[in-house]
Amino acid sequence: MAATNILSEEEFSCPVCCDIFRDPVLLSCSHSVCKTCLQQFWETKGSQECPVCRKRSSRDDPPCNRALKNLCESFLASRIQRSSAGSEVLCSLHNEKLKVFCLEDQQPVCLVCQISKAHKTHDCCPVEEAVCDFKNKLKTSLESLQQHLKVLEEHKQVCEKTAAHIKYQARHTERQIKEEFEKIHQFLRVEEAARIAALKEEEEQKSHMMRRKIEEMSGEIASLSDQIRNTEKEMEAENIPFLLNVLSTLKQVHHTPKEHEKVSGALINVAKHLSNLKFRVWERMQYLFTSRWVLLSESWSS
Repeated sequence: MAATNILSEEEFSCPVCCDIFRDPVLLSCSHSVCKTCLQQFWETKGSQECPVCRKRSSRDDPPCNRALKNLCESFLASRIQRSSAGSEVLCSLHNEKLKVFCLEDQQPVCLVCQISKAHKTHDCCPVEEAVCDFKNKLKTSLESLQQHLKVLEEHKQVCEKTAAHIKYQARHTERQIKEEFEKIHQFLRVEEAARIAALKEEEEQKSHMMRRKIEEMSGEIASLSDQIRNTEKEMEAENIPFLLNVLSTLKQVHHTPKEHEKVSGALINVAKHLSNLKFRVWERMQYLFTSRWVLLSESWSS
């Protein structure tokens, strides 16, 4: 652990992504690269070259650099330990406490930075005041997200009730169709089956449409809920870590509510299945009986 404190963060950084190594692999030229970065580089380049020296790798699957991986893990663990131990973030230039927030550069600075050329003409405010202002902005954004979540949940309930009503309509209409066909002779069972099949098809189509809409809104609700939880967690952070991440957090919570169109034409067209049912069936019955009578007459005459 002591060795990792001596080395700088740059010595633990991947030359491709410039972040701390993740699963570093060792190339034949002795350079190390993140495994994922190397695979992406090779796919983009079209050849198995080292991203640093361009020397071609002799292996398709370079071995893991376990020593470097262990050092990186120790370095990250040390940094987390220092942070959790309550060590205060200091100015990287002057090693002073970050007391003020530069409104123009949107970053916390120390008192020496404030009077330096870089920030001398900039408007600054105390860190606590900046934290309060940003939290108020986040609170407003959170309230908007929470309101949108509420609207989505209410809309989902309406859709669920509509889906249930579709089921009810389908069952109720099916019973009505069967009652009508029970009054007709046995040979009309074929007509009954055809109409039931049409109803089932419409029910399936419209139920499928509602299921997709419900799933879509469930996804949006889950995403918004995660966003709200993450934002609330960020707001509980210490002042300086909070300010360092606040711009990214504000971008994440900025959300334009998606307008959901009202469900139209979702219900089953009951009239199509029931309108003039007896009349149309009677016409078919007349046609069937007439055709049979003609055939019988022709057979008798012959």
